[in-house]
Amino acid sequence: MIFGELGKAVFAQPEIGVGIIPGGGGTIRVPRTVGRRRAMEIVLGGHDFPAELAELYGLINRALPPDKLTLYVENLAYRIASFPAESIALAKKSVLAGVELPIVDALLEEQHLFGQSVALPTSKARMKMFLGVEGQSREMEANTNTLLEEQDVNAFSIFDDIEKE
Repeated sequence: MIFGELGKAVFAQPEIGVGIIPGGGGTIRVPRTVGRRRAMEIVLGGHDFPAELAELYGLINRALPPDKLTLYVENLAYRIASFPAESIALAKKSVLAGVELPIVDALLEEQHLFGQSVALPTSKARMKMFLGVEGQSREMEANTNTLLEEQDVNAFSIFDDIEKE
Protein backbone atom coordinates (compact mmCIF):
# COMPACT_ATOMS: atom_id res chain seq x y z
CA MET A 1 0.00 0.00 0.00
CA ILE A 2 1.19 3.51 -0.78
CA PHE A 3 -0.02 6.73 0.81
CA GLY A 4 0.92 10.28 -0.10
CA GLU A 5 0.90 13.54 1.79
CA LEU A 6 -1.13 16.28 0.13
CA GLY A 7 1.00 19.28 -0.79
CA LYS A 8 4.26 17.37 -0.32
CA ALA A 9 4.37 14.03 -2.14
CA VAL A 10 5.37 14.17 -5.81
CA PHE A 11 5.35 11.21 -8.17
CA ALA A 12 7.02 10.80 -11.57
CA GLN A 13 8.74 8.57 -14.06
CA PRO A 14 11.06 11.27 -15.46
CA GLU A 15 13.59 8.99 -17.18
CA ILE A 16 12.29 9.69 -20.72
CA GLY A 17 13.59 13.25 -20.39
CA VAL A 18 17.17 12.01 -20.41
CA GLY A 19 16.56 9.49 -23.17
CA ILE A 20 16.12 6.30 -21.13
CA ILE A 21 13.16 4.27 -19.99
CA PRO A 22 12.25 3.66 -16.34
CA GLY A 23 14.11 0.72 -14.87
CA GLY A 24 13.41 -1.34 -11.78
CA GLY A 25 10.07 -2.46 -13.15
CA GLY A 26 8.67 1.04 -13.81
CA THR A 27 7.35 0.14 -17.27
CA ILE A 28 5.96 -3.14 -15.92
CA ARG A 29 4.47 -2.22 -12.53
CA VAL A 30 2.97 1.14 -13.51
CA PRO A 31 0.71 -0.27 -16.28
CA ARG A 32 -0.33 -3.15 -14.04
CA THR A 33 -1.34 -0.60 -11.43
CA VAL A 34 -2.92 2.19 -13.46
CA GLY A 35 -3.64 0.60 -16.82
CA ARG A 36 -2.00 0.96 -20.22
CA ARG A 37 -3.29 4.43 -21.18
CA ARG A 38 -2.39 6.11 -17.90
CA ALA A 39 0.97 4.33 -17.90
CA MET A 40 1.75 5.74 -21.34
CA GLU A 41 0.98 9.23 -20.07
CA ILE A 42 3.13 8.75 -16.96
CA VAL A 43 6.09 7.03 -18.67
CA LEU A 44 6.13 8.99 -21.95
CA GLY A 45 5.15 12.35 -20.44
CA GLY A 46 7.81 12.36 -17.75
CA HIS A 47 5.83 14.91 -15.73
CA ASP A 48 5.81 15.31 -11.97
CA PHE A 49 2.34 14.93 -10.52
CA PRO A 50 0.98 15.54 -7.02
CA ALA A 51 -0.49 13.05 -4.58
CA GLU A 52 -4.06 14.03 -5.54
CA LEU A 53 -3.47 12.95 -9.14
CA ALA A 54 -1.56 9.82 -8.06
CA GLU A 55 -4.62 8.84 -6.01
CA LEU A 56 -6.98 9.59 -8.89
CA TYR A 57 -4.84 7.46 -11.24
CA GLY A 58 -4.76 4.60 -8.73
CA LEU A 59 -1.00 4.80 -8.28
CA ILE A 60 -1.40 5.33 -4.54
CA ASN A 61 -4.11 4.24 -2.15
CA ARG A 62 -4.85 7.66 -0.68
CA ALA A 63 -3.64 11.23 -0.62
CA LEU A 64 -4.18 12.73 2.81
CA PRO A 65 -3.50 16.04 4.55
CA PRO A 66 -0.30 16.12 6.63
CA ASP A 67 -2.21 16.14 9.92
CA LYS A 68 -4.29 13.07 8.93
CA LEU A 69 -1.75 10.85 7.12
CA THR A 70 -0.01 9.20 10.08
CA LEU A 71 -3.24 8.72 12.02
CA TYR A 72 -4.96 7.11 9.03
CA VAL A 73 -2.06 4.75 8.29
CA GLU A 74 -1.69 3.80 11.98
CA ASN A 75 -5.42 3.12 12.32
CA LEU A 76 -5.41 1.02 9.15
CA ALA A 77 -2.39 -0.95 10.38
CA TYR A 78 -4.02 -1.59 13.76
CA ARG A 79 -7.26 -2.62 12.07
CA ILE A 80 -5.47 -5.08 9.79
CA ALA A 81 -3.44 -6.40 12.73
CA SER A 82 -6.69 -7.05 14.62
CA PHE A 83 -7.74 -9.64 12.04
CA PRO A 84 -6.46 -13.24 12.08
CA ALA A 85 -2.93 -13.45 10.67
CA GLU A 86 -3.71 -16.63 8.76
CA SER A 87 -6.67 -14.97 7.03
CA ILE A 88 -4.56 -11.93 6.13
CA ALA A 89 -1.88 -14.17 4.60
CA LEU A 90 -4.46 -16.07 2.55
CA ALA A 91 -6.15 -12.85 1.37
CA LYS A 92 -2.79 -11.37 0.30
CA LYS A 93 -1.92 -14.57 -1.57
CA SER A 94 -5.27 -14.47 -3.37
CA VAL A 95 -4.96 -10.80 -4.33
CA LEU A 96 -1.48 -11.44 -5.74
CA ALA A 97 -2.79 -14.43 -7.70
CA GLY A 98 -5.49 -12.16 -9.08
CA VAL A 99 -2.97 -9.83 -10.67
CA GLU A 100 -0.30 -12.38 -11.57
CA LEU A 101 -2.23 -15.35 -12.95
CA PRO A 102 -4.59 -15.71 -15.89
CA ILE A 103 -8.20 -15.15 -14.76
CA VAL A 104 -9.27 -18.81 -14.75
CA ASP A 105 -6.20 -19.88 -12.75
CA ALA A 106 -6.69 -16.94 -10.38
CA LEU A 107 -10.33 -17.88 -9.77
CA LEU A 108 -9.35 -21.48 -9.05
CA GLU A 109 -6.64 -20.31 -6.66
CA GLU A 110 -9.11 -18.01 -4.92
CA GLN A 111 -11.57 -20.89 -4.49
CA HIS A 112 -8.81 -23.04 -3.00
CA LEU A 113 -7.66 -20.28 -0.63
CA PHE A 114 -11.27 -19.49 0.35
CA GLY A 115 -11.69 -23.14 1.36
CA GLN A 116 -8.57 -22.90 3.49
CA SER A 117 -9.78 -19.70 5.14
CA VAL A 118 -13.20 -21.03 6.15
CA ALA A 119 -11.56 -24.10 7.70
CA LEU A 120 -9.43 -22.02 10.11
CA PRO A 121 -10.51 -22.33 13.77
CA THR A 122 -10.40 -18.56 14.20
CA SER A 123 -12.57 -18.07 11.13
CA LYS A 124 -15.09 -20.61 12.36
CA ALA A 125 -15.31 -18.81 15.71
CA ARG A 126 -15.72 -15.40 14.06
CA MET A 127 -18.39 -16.69 11.66
CA LYS A 128 -20.25 -18.29 14.58
CA MET A 129 -20.16 -14.99 16.49
CA PHE A 130 -21.32 -13.08 13.41
CA LEU A 131 -24.27 -15.41 12.86
CA GLY A 132 -25.02 -15.39 16.60
CA VAL A 133 -25.68 -11.65 16.50
CA GLU A 134 -27.79 -12.05 13.35
CA GLY A 135 -25.01 -10.65 11.18
CA GLN A 136 -26.71 -11.86 8.00
CA SER A 137 -29.93 -9.97 8.56
CA ARG A 138 -30.71 -7.04 6.26
CA GLU A 139 -30.32 -4.54 9.12
CA MET A 140 -27.00 -5.93 10.32
CA GLU A 141 -25.49 -6.27 6.85
CA ALA A 142 -25.95 -2.52 6.43
CA ASN A 143 -23.80 -2.00 9.55
CA THR A 144 -21.25 -4.83 9.30
CA ASN A 145 -18.21 -2.68 10.12
CA THR A 146 -19.87 -1.25 13.20
CA LEU A 147 -21.07 -4.68 14.28
CA LEU A 148 -17.61 -6.23 14.02
CA GLU A 149 -15.95 -3.29 15.79
CA GLU A 150 -18.47 -3.43 18.64
CA GLN A 151 -17.97 -7.18 19.01
CA ASP A 152 -14.15 -7.10 18.73
CA VAL A 153 -13.48 -6.38 22.41
CA ASN A 154 -15.51 -9.35 23.58
CA ALA A 155 -14.79 -11.48 20.53
CA PHE A 156 -11.03 -11.40 20.87
CA SER A 157 -11.12 -12.91 24.34
CA ILE A 158 -13.40 -15.63 22.96
CA PHE A 159 -11.03 -16.19 20.03
CA ASP A 160 -8.04 -16.38 22.35
CA ASP A 161 -9.77 -19.08 24.41
CA ILE A 162 -10.71 -21.04 21.29
CA GLU A 163 -7.21 -20.83 19.86
CA LYS A 164 -5.70 -22.15 23.12
CA GLU A 165 -7.86 -25.29 22.96
